[in-house]
Amino acid sequence: MAPSVSSALGDLLQSLAAIGTSLLNSVFAVFQAILALIQELVGSLLQLAQTLFAFAANLLQGAVGFVVANFFAVALVGGGYYWYTHRDGGGRTRSGGKRVA
Repeated sequence: MAPSVSSALGDLLQSLAAIGTSLLNSVFAVFQAILALIQELVGSLLQLAQTLFAFAANLLQGAVGFVVANFFAVALVGGGYYWYTHRDGGGRTRSGGKRVA
Protein backbone atom coordinates (compact mmCIF):
# COMPACT_ATOMS: atom_id res chain seq x y z
CA MET A 1 0.00 0.00 0.00
CA ALA A 2 1.24 3.47 -0.85
CA PRO A 3 1.77 5.98 1.93
CA SER A 4 -1.22 8.18 2.40
CA VAL A 5 -1.69 11.67 3.71
CA SER A 6 -3.24 10.40 6.93
CA SER A 7 -0.31 8.07 7.69
CA ALA A 8 2.16 10.90 6.95
CA LEU A 9 0.23 13.20 9.26
CA GLY A 10 0.23 10.50 11.95
CA ASP A 11 4.00 10.09 11.60
CA LEU A 12 4.44 13.87 11.86
CA LEU A 13 2.38 14.07 15.04
CA GLN A 14 4.26 11.10 16.52
CA SER A 15 7.60 12.78 15.75
CA LEU A 16 6.44 16.08 17.27
CA ALA A 17 5.32 14.25 20.41
CA ALA A 18 8.71 12.52 20.65
CA ILE A 19 10.49 15.87 20.27
CA GLY A 20 8.31 17.41 22.98
CA THR A 21 8.95 14.49 25.32
CA SER A 22 12.69 14.71 24.74
CA LEU A 23 12.65 18.46 25.38
CA LEU A 24 10.69 17.99 28.60
CA ASN A 25 13.12 15.27 29.74
CA SER A 26 16.03 17.63 29.03
CA VAL A 27 14.46 20.38 31.14
CA PHE A 28 13.93 17.93 34.00
CA ALA A 29 17.53 16.72 33.72
CA VAL A 30 18.87 20.29 33.94
CA PHE A 31 16.63 21.00 36.95
CA GLN A 32 17.86 17.81 38.64
CA ALA A 33 21.49 18.79 37.98
CA ILE A 34 20.92 22.23 39.52
CA LEU A 35 19.35 20.67 42.61
CA ALA A 36 22.26 18.22 42.93
CA LEU A 37 24.73 21.12 42.68
CA ILE A 38 22.92 23.05 45.42
CA GLN A 39 22.83 19.94 47.61
CA GLU A 40 26.58 19.40 47.17
CA LEU A 41 27.34 23.06 47.91
CA VAL A 42 25.28 23.05 51.10
CA GLY A 43 26.85 19.77 52.22
CA SER A 44 30.35 21.07 51.53
CA LEU A 45 29.72 24.33 53.38
CA LEU A 46 28.34 22.47 56.39
CA GLN A 47 31.35 20.15 56.39
CA LEU A 48 33.70 23.15 56.16
CA ALA A 49 31.95 24.85 59.09
CA GLN A 50 32.13 21.65 61.12
CA THR A 51 35.84 21.27 60.37
CA LEU A 52 36.58 24.89 61.29
CA PHE A 53 34.61 24.54 64.52
CA ALA A 54 36.50 21.35 65.43
CA PHE A 55 39.80 23.09 64.61
CA ALA A 56 38.92 26.05 66.83
CA ALA A 57 37.77 23.74 69.63
CA ASN A 58 41.02 21.77 69.51
CA LEU A 59 43.10 24.94 69.30
CA LEU A 60 41.43 26.65 72.23
CA GLN A 61 41.84 23.93 74.84
CA GLY A 62 43.85 24.49 78.00
CA ALA A 63 45.39 27.64 79.48
CA VAL A 64 47.16 28.73 76.30
CA GLY A 65 43.94 28.29 74.39
CA PHE A 66 42.12 30.40 76.96
CA VAL A 67 44.62 33.23 76.50
CA VAL A 68 44.44 32.97 72.70
CA ALA A 69 40.62 32.94 72.78
CA ASN A 70 40.54 36.05 74.96
CA PHE A 71 43.05 37.80 72.67
CA PHE A 72 40.88 37.12 69.63
CA ALA A 73 37.73 38.17 71.49
CA VAL A 74 39.33 41.49 72.48
CA ALA A 75 40.64 41.96 68.93
CA LEU A 76 37.19 41.26 67.49
CA VAL A 77 35.42 43.66 69.86
CA GLY A 78 38.11 46.32 69.35
CA GLY A 79 37.94 45.93 65.57
CA GLY A 80 34.16 46.21 65.64
CA TYR A 81 34.35 49.35 67.77
CA TYR A 82 36.99 50.88 65.46
CA TRP A 83 34.90 50.10 62.39
CA TYR A 84 31.75 51.52 64.00
CA THR A 85 33.41 54.77 65.06
CA HIS A 86 35.39 55.34 61.83
CA ARG A 87 32.88 54.35 59.15
CA ASP A 88 31.98 56.88 56.46
CA GLY A 89 28.59 58.51 56.13
CA GLY A 90 25.47 58.15 58.14
CA GLY A 91 26.65 59.55 61.45
CA ARG A 92 27.59 62.93 62.80
CA THR A 93 31.23 63.89 63.15
CA ARG A 94 32.80 65.51 66.18
CA SER A 95 34.56 68.26 64.26
CA GLY A 96 33.74 69.94 61.01
CA GLY A 97 30.11 68.84 60.96
CA LYS A 98 26.94 70.86 61.22
CA ARG A 99 25.88 71.87 64.65
CA VAL A 100 22.64 70.33 65.83
CA ALA A 101 20.54 72.62 68.06
